[in-house]
Amino acid sequence: MTSAEVLDIARDAIWLTLVISGPVMLVGLIVGGVIALLQALTQVQEQTLVFVPKIIATFLMLLICLPLMGALLGAFTQELFAKIAKF
Repeated sequence: MTSAEVLDIARDAIWLTLVISGPVMLVGLIVGGVIALLQALTQVQEQTLVFVPKIIATFLMLLICLPLMGALLGAFTQELFAKIAKF
């Protein structure tokens, strides 16, 4: 394996990590922002109020995206094994 192929695999792995984690992180960011806005508007400064909705939204997003995540990881793994088998 040449260094260029190793860099291509590393780049693909990093990109796949961003694609897989992006939707879940984005939902957490949006829910956290909405709750922070509601806290600012109502002046309720309870710090534990953010965690429960954010955890629920994250778990729901994981359940929704899990088939896509598995498919992407499976395709990447098969591609990686095919490259390894060539050498």
